[in-house]
Amino acid sequence: TAGRALAPNAEQHLRSRLRLAQLYPAGLLEETLEVAARCHFSLDELRYEYPDEIVPAGHTPTTWLRAITDSGAAQRYPEGLPARVRAQVEHELALIAELSFEPYFLTVADIVRFARDRGILCQGRGSAANSAVCYCIGITEVDPSRMNVLFERFISRERNEPPDIDVDFEHQRREEVMQYIYDKYGRHRAALTATVISYRSRSAIRDVGKALGIDPQRIEPFTRNHQWWDGGQIRAERLREAGFDPAAPIVRHWVTLSALLPGFPRHLSQHT
Repeated sequence: TAGRALAPNAEQHLRSRLRLAQLYPAGLLEETLEVAARCHFSLDELRYEYPDEIVPAGHTPTTWLRAITDSGAAQRYPEGLPARVRAQVEHELALIAELSFEPYFLTVADIVRFARDRGILCQGRGSAANSAVCYCIGITEVDPSRMNVLFERFISRERNEPPDIDVDFEHQRREEVMQYIYDKYGRHRAALTATVISYRSRSAIRDVGKALGIDPQRIEPFTRNHQWWDGGQIRAERLREAGFDPAAPIVRHWVTLSALLPGFPRHLSQHT
């Protein structure tokens, strides 16, 4: 119904200089070079900007992260912080401060605190489990005193990019967490992003085969014969190579259904 009303025009591309010269006077085009000469923007200037309201008055992000880390460590280790864990915490805090990532940790810790205060089940996962600081401030549940953590898998000076802390919340009450974020930071500063994974030929063949009860060990040779550059097509001629009879009813059914799936959504992940 909207038609072209949602876009100022239908030209989703950059026009050539010849085409522009046919549309605009030469003086205007020359002026664009003057504007371009003043532009010195570099993608290196982009940086993450974190909330300020997570740090109480009288503290800096560095001092507040240390404060909640020490407080959490005292709760995690009531009999005293093991020397190895203390050394790991100091190493992590130093690197976090060097890269100015304290506000990121504080933001995630605040959201986890909100959930835990209201009995909402949550837990950090992934590479964050390699962080003793994340354990002390309550984000993860992997005790660094019982394992050898590899913090550089989580944060690296060489990569110089923010860590990725994934926190799962129980789906029945996840909306409460979302509304807390919106209320605290404002809807103009918080958003949802979703990643939609679509079926390709290999995943379609694999999932349909499983649904039809075909032996997974026989499915794999057929799926390996299909690549993304096949354009989503199911190559039935490769069935014999994988030991299948193309004329068998179950195989024909398998190929027909698999050919219908490419392009359909397979998985949706959502992040706030």
